[in-house]
Amino acid sequence: MKRRVRGFGLVEIMLALALGLVMSHALMQIFISSKNTYLSQSSAAGLQEDARFVLSKVVQEVRLAGMAGCLATVRDASAGGQFSSVARTPVEWDAQQQSLTLMTAGVGQGGSWHNWEIHTDCLSSATAWTRGRAPRLAEGEMMLPIHKQVYRFNPGRSELALNGQPLISNVRAFSVLFGVAEGVGKPGIARYTDQPDPTLIRSVRLTLTLFDPADRTQEQTFNVVAAIRNRLE
Repeated sequence: MKRRVRGFGLVEIMLALALGLVMSHALMQIFISSKNTYLSQSSAAGLQEDARFVLSKVVQEVRLAGMAGCLATVRDASAGGQFSSVARTPVEWDAQQQSLTLMTAGVGQGGSWHNWEIHTDCLSSATAWTRGRAPRLAEGEMMLPIHKQVYRFNPGRSELALNGQPLISNVRAFSVLFGVAEGVGKPGIARYTDQPDPTLIRSVRLTLTLFDPADRTQEQTFNVVAAIRNRLE
């Protein structure tokens, strides 16, 4: 006697296909969600890395702003007395142009590009020269390079430039506030303002807002405060 062999019916096949489609859709959604999360986290990490790079650079230069070697008095032998002119305001913020100008010191002899150099023996003499016009170092002297750094925010291009060259893109906002003392000779910070008396500046607060052009993560705002060396002592 032959047994009757039965296969899957149409209803069973349709149910299996429907169940497979549901599971495939669920797996696809999990994959898409995981991918979007990865892209969002990668984008956020990229913004944080960019902000860390820029702000750490500016903070380092702010801390050295106005530093002119180991002597309080520096003779100005620069072309047109430019060194003294800039040294009077080593940190300056132009709110209209959205630019931060720093007169900051480098370390060591030679080094990277600079505007001026101070030759000093750290005992009795210190002279500022324009780069390329300075004489050879005398015996016992050392050279301190001095830079003029100009950071400018260009809203139209969404970028922050350094000395006219793009430094970082995807910038939504860049602002500077100064922590100022109550009076000359007082080390504490009384308030923050964007129009300070240069002699009362004790610290600089930087605010940088970055965005992702692909809109994979929200805008991120970063704040950092840097004390100007020897101003808070």
